[in-house]
Amino acid sequence: MSTPDTLTIRLAVPDDAEALTHLHLDCWDDAYTGLVPQEVLDERRTQVAQRIDKWRGILGQSTNTLVAETTDGLVGFVSSGPVRDEDRTGLELWALYARAAVWGTGVGHALLVASIGDAPASLWVLEGNDRAIAFYERQGFRRDGHTELEREGLHARMVRNQAAPSAVDPA
Repeated sequence: MSTPDTLTIRLAVPDDAEALTHLHLDCWDDAYTGLVPQEVLDERRTQVAQRIDKWRGILGQSTNTLVAETTDGLVGFVSSGPVRDEDRTGLELWALYARAAVWGTGVGHALLVASIGDAPASLWVLEGNDRAIAFYERQGFRRDGHTELEREGLHARMVRNQAAPSAVDPA
């Protein structure tokens, strides 16, 4: 599948808060059903108003959140910034999500490139999320052996210590 012709990557703004909240919830359902306890997914759906307010606050400040938009609306988003782990320096990919309908179309790759380019960076990914792990490996990331247990499950850290190869498979 190819990247949608109408794809626009742009900085998220406070007016995106409601659409971004629903996108985030939908992407969690798409990516994590069967991997994360269902009660965690269900609980997130009971907090929509609070999540909209949280996104509005985040987007009202200086933000590193970009959205992918087509004629159908928002189809993905990415957030990045300074690494939060004390043993790392540089950038961290905080979140990268796309609707299942655009998986394999290059939307995720376009978001990643717009956010962090080919810079060295790190990220945390849910163990068992093989689709995401394979995507990040194609972008030059490798597991470094660090894990953290969160409510959603075990997360593994992936790092890219040098610039990514220029010919990366975007799918």
